[in-house]
Amino acid sequence: MDTVIPPTIEVHLAPDDLRVAMEADVRAGLTSTRKQLPPVYFYDDRGSRLFDEITRLPEYYPTRAERAILEAHAKDMVESAGANVLVELGAGTCDKSRVLLDAMQSCGRLGIYRPLDVSDTTLWEAATALSEEYPGLAVHAVVGDFHHHMDELGDEGRRLIAFLGGTIGNFDPAQRAGFLTGLAAVMRPGDRFLLGTDLIKDRARLVAAYDDAAGVTAAFNRNVLHVLNRDLGADFDPDRFTHVARWNEPEHRIEMWLRSEDACRVKIADLGLEVEFAAGEEMLTEISTKFSPDELREELEEGGLEVEASWASPGDEFLMTMAVRR
Repeated sequence: MDTVIPPTIEVHLAPDDLRVAMEADVRAGLTSTRKQLPPVYFYDDRGSRLFDEITRLPEYYPTRAERAILEAHAKDMVESAGANVLVELGAGTCDKSRVLLDAMQSCGRLGIYRPLDVSDTTLWEAATALSEEYPGLAVHAVVGDFHHHMDELGDEGRRLIAFLGGTIGNFDPAQRAGFLTGLAAVMRPGDRFLLGTDLIKDRARLVAAYDDAAGVTAAFNRNVLHVLNRDLGADFDPDRFTHVARWNEPEHRIEMWLRSEDACRVKIADLGLEVEFAAGEEMLTEISTKFSPDELREELEEGGLEVEASWASPGDEFLMTMAVRR
């Protein structure tokens, strides 16, 4: 009988690093010609709870669709990858990775799990739970940012690197290109990359997924203002900002904005910054790019990765793609 292996954690991000990044992002975003804020600042405790609620809404299909693909095809994915090491980028609570770990266990390939995320508390809790759930599994958690810490993914065994949830859609084309090139650079020949992406579909269905009838996504969007008020001493009145979700056809992406309903001036005390909003002015808070299989294949190949297989959910709503580093 396998014994429980205590998890380990490597910390490559300190609280000061996150604070410096936030200050730089907010200053740059609020002083740009088109105001914008990175979506990473949605996710404090309240924002994470709201997003979990979003994933259960009838309008929000991506989480269910991706889960259905994993449950139907995880064994095929693991067998085709031939991996005994699972690396997960942006792992969070590591919930979906359990489906892959179950498949690895059933195939006799359960060796190492290396989740990477920016939240040390969430990651440590998940790592501890997984070590107990999967005796014999070595969990080596990494607290870091996948934009800067790709070289901390370990070099043990044959790796399956998973990037789930359609998160790559939050990157603009230049960011996606940089991410894929950087990933390919740290992959060894034979390593596999498993990517979850949302697909282009009916526009009304896409918009509804980001503008639900219950208003949960609107609260999630405005939560970034609560975060700035608390963490940077800002004085946003979130009730004066309206959630907007729209489809950008040329870029094939959903965009989330916050619209100022009237002219106002906002102070960000910790930055010594005052920002004016005109009545009706909109601030970009998130993009979510949707792909066609051919477009995705082209981007992966340009990044140095060759597509081996793909699995679509019923109705071709979501796609999971396996690519290899040759």
